[in-house]
Amino acid sequence: MMKESQSKDNVTVRWDIGLNKKRVAYFVFPKEDNELRLVPGDELRLRYSGDAAHSAWQAVGHVIKLTAQEEVALELRASQGVPVDVSHGFSVDFVWKSTSFDRMQGAMKTFAVDETSVSGYIYHHLLGHEVEVQMVRNTLPRRFGAPGLPELNASQAFAVKSVLQKPISLIQGPPGTGKTVTSAAIVYNMAKQGQGQVLVCAPSNVAVDQLAEKISATGLKKVVRLCAKSREAVSSPVEHLTLHYQVRHLDTSEKSELHKLQLLKDEQGELSSSDEKKYKALKRATEREISQSADVICCTCVGAGDPRLANFRFRQVLIDESTQATEPECLIPLVLGVKQVVLVGDHCQLGPVIMCKKGARAGLAQSLFERLVLLGVKPIRLQVQYRMHPCLSEFPSNSFYEGTLQNGVTINERQSLGIDFPWPVPNRPMFFYVQMGQEEISASGTSYLNRTEAANVEKIVTTFLRSGVVPSQIGVITPYEGQRAYIVNYMSRNGALRQQLYKEIEVASVDSFQGREKDYIILSCVRSNEHQGIGFLNDPRRLNVALTRARYGIVILGNPKVLSKQPLWNGLLTHYKEHECLIEGPLNNLKQSMVQFQKPKKVCLWNERIVLLMLMEIIPRL
Repeated sequence: MMKESQSKDNVTVRWDIGLNKKRVAYFVFPKEDNELRLVPGDELRLRYSGDAAHSAWQAVGHVIKLTAQEEVALELRASQGVPVDVSHGFSVDFVWKSTSFDRMQGAMKTFAVDETSVSGYIYHHLLGHEVEVQMVRNTLPRRFGAPGLPELNASQAFAVKSVLQKPISLIQGPPGTGKTVTSAAIVYNMAKQGQGQVLVCAPSNVAVDQLAEKISATGLKKVVRLCAKSREAVSSPVEHLTLHYQVRHLDTSEKSELHKLQLLKDEQGELSSSDEKKYKALKRATEREISQSADVICCTCVGAGDPRLANFRFRQVLIDESTQATEPECLIPLVLGVKQVVLVGDHCQLGPVIMCKKGARAGLAQSLFERLVLLGVKPIRLQVQYRMHPCLSEFPSNSFYEGTLQNGVTINERQSLGIDFPWPVPNRPMFFYVQMGQEEISASGTSYLNRTEAANVEKIVTTFLRSGVVPSQIGVITPYEGQRAYIVNYMSRNGALRQQLYKEIEVASVDSFQGREKDYIILSCVRSNEHQGIGFLNDPRRLNVALTRARYGIVILGNPKVLSKQPLWNGLLTHYKEHECLIEGPLNNLKQSMVQFQKPKKVCLWNERIVLLMLMEIIPRL
C-alpha cells in the first residue's frame, strides 16, 4: 500500500492562522501497521462535501507539524473560501506526488546511458563486475579528527583514513558507535582536500539535519542544507544552514531588491505577474550563487535530484543511513559525476520500508550497502559503543557483531544514581518479564494487541516514575501499532499517577525508534498464541534495533514459550535465564521464573553473514 492510496473520512478539524498568515488545519490522523507514517512535507487534500449552509470545498496543503498525540498541522496553499466555521465532517486524502519516483527512475536511466554520470570503476563495481582494485591518490592529514568534534577512537580514525584512500567505502556503524561523528570527520577532511564540493545525503530529513549540524560544528564556513520547498515552513534545528534562510539573509544589492519583493509577497499573499517573474529570477540567481560557493551541500537522497542542483557535479558523495534507503534512492546522488562514494549504515539493523510485497521480492527491500556486502565489499566496522550499559551490549555484540563491540562507557557511568527501581540483579539493569496473557486482533483488524502486557507496561512505567525517573527518560516500544495505541490509551485512563506524566512518555513502534535512544526502554513483544507464530518479530534486525535503544536499563515483556520457538529469541531468553534475569511475579515481589522452554540444539553464532542469509530466505516469502 502506498501513502497516496490512503484516505480518512469523518475527520474533525480545528482552525488557526500560521505566522505567514496562511490558514492551518489541525486534525487527528491515526496510524495503522500497514500504513507509512506521515512526515512533514507530505501533501494532503482536505475536503468538505457541503451542507445546507456551505457549498462543497476542497484545498491542498502540506504537513508542517506532527504532535505526539497524532495531531497533524496542515498548512493550506490557498485561504480563499475556507469553511472555518465548520469543524466536523471533513475528509483527508494523500495527494499523489510522483517527484520521488520520477527522480529515482531518472537516476536509473542516467546510470544506464550516461558514461559521465559515475566513474567507470564505480559503475562496474555497482554492477558486480570484476574490477582491479584502485586507490585514491591524495595527501593524508596527520590527524583524522576534526575541530569541534569529540576525539576519534582507533576504529573511527581507521575508518576516516581508509575512506580517504578508496573510491568505494562501506562504513558499518553498530548502535551507539558514533557514525555521525565519523561521517562528519570524513566530510571535513574531504572538504579540506580542495577537490570540489562534497555532497552529503541520507534518506530521512532528520538524519540530514543531524549530520549537517555536526559538519557545521567543525568550523567549515560554507555548509548549505537544501530542503524541499514544501518543507521550508517546517522548523529545523539547522535553520541557519538552510538555503532558503541564507537567501533571506544574504547581504548584497540584489538581495535588497529580493527582500523588498519577499516582504510584499508575505504581506499581500501574492505579487503582480511582473513582480512575481522578477522575484523568481532574483531568488533563483541568489540560490545558485549560495549553492555554488558552498563547500558542502546536505540534502536527502531524493533532494539530490532537485532542479536547483541541475548541472552541479560532485566528485565526492557520502550517504548516511544508506541501509535504510532503497537502491534507486541512493542512485540519485550517485549519478552527479561521483568518483568517490562513502556509504554509511548498518545492514544488521532494519532496512528500507517497502510496502509492496512484489517490489520487496524483486529486490527493492535490499539496500545498495547490503548488496555490495554480498558482492564481497568488506565494510569498515566502528567497534566502540558509547550508548549502552555494558551488560546491555553483551548479547547484541555476541549475536550480531561476532563479539567485536567494545564498551566506551563503564558500569559506573551507566549506574542509575538515586533511582530506586527493583532490578532483580542490582548490577544488571535488565530483565525479561514473563507474560502469559493472550494476544488479540486490534480494532483496525490489521494489527495485534495484548491487554495483559499493556497493563504491566503501565505498572513498570509507574514504578520508574515513582523511583525518580522523569518521563522524558522512558521509551515504550512495541512492534505493533495496535499495541502502541492501546498502551497510550490504557496509561491515560488507568495510570496510577497524574495523567499528564503518562502523556509525556513516548510510546512508539520499534521501527520508528531506529537511530534513537532513551535512558530506559520497555519492550512489549505482544505475540502470544497457540499456533506459536511470532510474525515479524522473526526478523533478527528488528530484535537488534529493539535491544539497542536503552542507555541505562531495559525491561522486556513477552511469552517465553512462544518466543523460544525461534532460535534467536531462544538465545536471548537463555542469556537472560543464565544471568537470573528471567522474572515473574508482582513488581514488589519479583522472583526467577521456572518457566520451561526448549534449549537450542546447538550453539549458533548469529553473525552478520547468517543474518544476511536469513533475510535472503525471509524476503522472497513476503
